[in-house]
Amino acid sequence: MFRRLGLALAVGFAAIGAFGAELDEAEITILPFSDLAGWADDNHEAALSVFKETCSLLDDPQWRPICELARAHDGPAKSFFEVFFRPVLIENGSPGLFTGYYEPEIRGARSKTPRYRYPIYRKPPELRSGTKWYSREAIERDGILEGRGLEIAWVEDPVELQFLQIQGSGRIRLPDGSSIRVGYAGNNGHPYRSLGDELVRQGVYTVHQVSASVIRAWVRRNPVQGEALLHHNPSYVFFREIAQLPANRGPIGAMNRSITALRTLAVDPRFTPLGAPVWVEKGGEDPFNRLMIAQDTGSRIKGAQRADIFFGTGDEAGRQAGRVRDPGRLVVLLPIQRAYALKPEG
Repeated sequence: MFRRLGLALAVGFAAIGAFGAELDEAEITILPFSDLAGWADDNHEAALSVFKETCSLLDDPQWRPICELARAHDGPAKSFFEVFFRPVLIENGSPGLFTGYYEPEIRGARSKTPRYRYPIYRKPPELRSGTKWYSREAIERDGILEGRGLEIAWVEDPVELQFLQIQGSGRIRLPDGSSIRVGYAGNNGHPYRSLGDELVRQGVYTVHQVSASVIRAWVRRNPVQGEALLHHNPSYVFFREIAQLPANRGPIGAMNRSITALRTLAVDPRFTPLGAPVWVEKGGEDPFNRLMIAQDTGSRIKGAQRADIFFGTGDEAGRQAGRVRDPGRLVVLLPIQRAYALKPEG
């Protein structure tokens, strides 16, 4: 599933300004904090810390004073949110759905070797955003980018490479133990097609059987059909190397800041403003209620009640993220003036 991309700064700022684009047709309800299940039990200090990471980017008359107050706040974080915000439930007809995403960590090398032979490419300079370019098959099978010096690194597994592209950012673990951080730089303009959905369509697996590990194992067992499956997805993502990002920090999200495991949420910015606190009530096998911050976006995160939860870095985070496809509810915390402008009292 093409969950999200760590978008470039310009795209992120465009998304910040997208809030309100679809609200005319949405159902809006202002809720009391007492209606938020588990509100009193959350770690509001952790949420406030993450909120302050990106608050300075909200250059808006209604957000700016709140961000200044957040930086100076030295009392209970729960009180800060209750005093300056109102919970707003925004619905546009679709039920709540939460999925997960993560930052992959895969083995690779700076140079091509018999083991590491699948390139991670920088964006070609002639590629323009929003235009359709060569397909994945043309890039991978026909080698149209070979010999141009666009390789950032080489990895050993084409399935892991495609999963890296699906997530939009990752770490490449080099043979000497060091690593390269890469982030989204662009794509070839083709629509994403799910590998799991294709295996279900072919009758290889049922929808409940398919997962990232199942896809990986199937491609390895069936190299010819596996290559065809990988090329079924024509979308191809290009990367940029991200330097000077500490190892203990998360990848760069849509607001050009590091994101935080289990506190960062990817949203549809037409309904949820980037940078806003969002109360999450996730059902499913491992339910939780938590205050998160909308700091990312995703090409398949569409709708007022659709969101993607960031689970962190590495294989375990990937396993956790891959299990999430859960119902629930998200409630946006908006500055009081903005909340009542959307839904006047009376």
